Formats: sequence, structure tokens, C-alpha cells
Amino acid sequence: MFSALLGAAEAQTSAGAKPIRVGFICPFTGGSADFGNSARMGAELAAKEINEVGGFLGRPVELVERDDKANPDEGRKIAEELVLKEKVDFTVGYCNSGVAAKSLDVFQDHKHLLVIPVATATILTAKYPPASSYIFRMSPRDGVQAGRLVDDIMRRGYTRVAVFADKTGYGEGGLKDVDRLLGEKGLKPVYVARFDLGVKTLTAQMLEAKAAGADVIVGYSVGPELAVVAQSRAEGRLAAPLYGPWTMSFKTVSERAGPAAEGAIMVQSIIQDLSNERRSSFIARLKRQAGKEPVGSLMSAAQSYDAIHLMLRALFQTKGDASGDALKHALEDLHQPYRGVVTTHDRPFSENDHDAFTPNMVWLGVWRHAEVHFLYPEDANRASVIRRKEPM
Repeated sequence: MFSALLGAAEAQTSAGAKPIRVGFICPFTGGSADFGNSARMGAELAAKEINEVGGFLGRPVELVERDDKANPDEGRKIAEELVLKEKVDFTVGYCNSGVAAKSLDVFQDHKHLLVIPVATATILTAKYPPASSYIFRMSPRDGVQAGRLVDDIMRRGYTRVAVFADKTGYGEGGLKDVDRLLGEKGLKPVYVARFDLGVKTLTAQMLEAKAAGADVIVGYSVGPELAVVAQSRAEGRLAAPLYGPWTMSFKTVSERAGPAAEGAIMVQSIIQDLSNERRSSFIARLKRQAGKEPVGSLMSAAQSYDAIHLMLRALFQTKGDASGDALKHALEDLHQPYRGVVTTHDRPFSENDHDAFTPNMVWLGVWRHAEVHFLYPEDANRASVIRRKEPM
């Protein structure tokens, strides 16, 4: 599919061709750098592959990269710079939900298309009605992830849930989703702990959760803080399984929590699977691209890679028209499936839905011996099957 689309482009490549300029915003420094740099690696790999076969009809793809430092004010400043000054053709960006939330109106007000490859807060694609929105997402939103977690918790017979959520917009949104989903099943958390990013210990809060009778823990934060949750659970000797969203899979969780992370469960859109040739090939190429730099989050890299390639498909459909309206309509009505490394996206978006994932498209992973594996063997067997969106 990819080579077929670009077969004619290779012969037309010109050194002086006007590039397709793609804004790319993620945190490359600071506490969120592990998944920000992973996202950058995936995007750079996609751009490299596209340019090696001629770009878009002879026009190279140029990433205009900016570091938002996981800071909402910096993220908005960069959004304004890319949209108003740099005038990039479209933007792929944001790892942190709180950073994205503060910048959405910049893209919406200027009808500039934004594809979110990583950030997952439910509100990001709900702030504006999809029919008029220029915001799209290539990551499973928190409502989908929290639903998968709560369903598994209930299936395994746990009813006394303690939630540990940071005080960022991401933690707040995750807590609200978990609380809502538990409420639909007639339950409420028996204990809730809130904490700031950079927290060093939560052992006292774990002991309080233990005293409240918690039989399962749900953590909602990013990698370093989820490592603290895991370590504090061990220190508090709380014999309760630990669940978390996709951020529980960050390499920093295993590196910082060590054995305390063993058995922690998380939602994933992609898990390393040697039986899937396309996925294995991508991971090998990604590691070569990264060199000695660690890939802190496979999901961040893979979803960003797919976001860049998917936008190339949209550009072919618009015949190169990179206006917000043209790209919006193309994404809402893609004429051909996109066979990505995460999954095959068959009509990922519509006029009423700007999220590419539904619950059937995500898996549960688990930390085992410092690697993320499928929690359930049957999921590993189904991973190579095409996952198409189902009605919500």
C-alpha cells in the first residue's frame, strides 16, 4: 500500500521542492521526556521512510520539532508559534493531557488540523463537537482505557478499589473516568489519594488504603510517579494487584520500582510480539533509529509513527491540499484502510468520532521480568487479527 501510493513520487523528487512542514510538539526534556522522546523517534522514523521513497510527490516531509517541556504555558506558546509564525501545514503533537488541553483553542480557532498521537484525556476530543472540530487522536482515550481496567477488575471479583491519581489534568481526568465507571456498577472507591508530580513516597497513603480495606489499586499518573506507587505498595505490604493506564508500561516504572513493578497491569495498544512481522520489523527499525537512546515507551513511538503515515494518506486523498478543512474531511472519510504498526485502521474517524480507538482495539499488558507481556494468552493469539472499530 505504502509503496503503491508513492511509486510515482520517487521519480519526481526535487532537491528544491517545497517541503510538507509538519509541526511536532512533545516533551523532550524534563520528567516526561521518556515518552516524549519515544514519540519523537517514531515520528522521525516515519518522516525518514517517507522521504527515502520520494516524499509526497517529490516534496520532502519536514518535521518542525518543539519541546513543550511538559509545561502547559510552553505548550500553548509553541502552538501559537507553529500555527501563526511558522505556518506549518498541520501539527502532530502532545504527550501530556494538561499541556494539550491548554492549547486546543489555538488549533480550533485557526482551523489548523491537530493529530494527538499520545495524550489520552477524554476531554481532548470532547471539548469541541466532532462535526466542527479540527482535533483528532491516534491514542486510546482514558474513557476506553479506564473501561478496560474496571471491566477486568470486576471480572476478577475485586470490589474495593483504591485510586492513586496525580493532581495534573491527566490524573484528574483518569480519576473521574474510573469513578464514573465504578459508579455505573454500583461501586465507589474506598480510598482516593492525590499527589503532585515529583512525589518521593506514598507509603503512608498506601497504609491508609490498606486500612480502608482496599483489595485492588488503580494508579493514574506518568512513569516516574507510577514507580513510586508500585514501590510504596510494596513498602506498605499491601497485597493487592496494581492496575494503571498505558503509562504503567513506561520503562521508568520497571527501572525505578524494580521487583515492586512485577505483575503490574496496564492497558496497551501495542505489545512487542515476535509473531507479527510488521510489528517486529517496525520495532527493529525503531531501535536502529534510536541508537543508544532508550525507547521509553513503545506505544508513544508507534502511535506517532502511525500518525505521520496516516496524514500522508490524507494528503494523497486531498491531492496535496493541506488546509484544515480539506484534511479534516479526508480523515473523516478515508477511502482506503491504513495498515499501521499498531493496528489496521479501517475508517478510523468520522464526522461524529475523532478517536481512532474503541475498547476492542486495546489489550491488557503486564510487567514480567522487566518486560511488558500480554496479560492473557488468548490476547497474544488474537494480536495479529485486524482490529476494526466497533460502535460505542
